[in-house]
Amino acid sequence: MRVNRVLVNLPVADIETSKTFYTDFLGLSSEEFNLGWVARFTSPETGANVQLVTRDATAPEDSAFSVQVDDVEAAYDDAQRRGYEIVHPLTREPWGVYRFFVRTPDGTVVNVAQHA
Repeated sequence: MRVNRVLVNLPVADIETSKTFYTDFLGLSSEEFNLGWVARFTSPETGANVQLVTRDATAPEDSAFSVQVDDVEAAYDDAQRRGYEIVHPLTREPWGVYRFFVRTPDGTVVNVAQHA
C-alpha cells in the first residue's frame, strides 16, 4: 500500500456557514466536491486544501483525517492482520469511494480510502 494523500477532516456544524471563511478569507476557492455533509475546498495556485465534515453519512463515528491509498484492500487486510480495530468495514460508498475506518492505538479514527 502506498499513501497518496492525507487530508485533515475538520468538524463543522454547518458546511455552508463555514464555507465563506475558507473560500473568501483563506482563498481556497475551488470546491472539489460538496455532498452536504462533507466538502473539500482547495487553492488552485498552491494545492492547499481543507475538508469540512458535519457528520459522516454512513460510518458510526467521524474520522479525524482521511488517507488516500493506492490499494485499500491491501490496507484493510494489513490493518486486520495487525489486530487494529475496524470501526467501519471496507465499503464501496455510493459517492465513488472504497473505504474503511480504523482506530489507531491511541484512539484516533482514520478514514482509509481509495477513489474508484
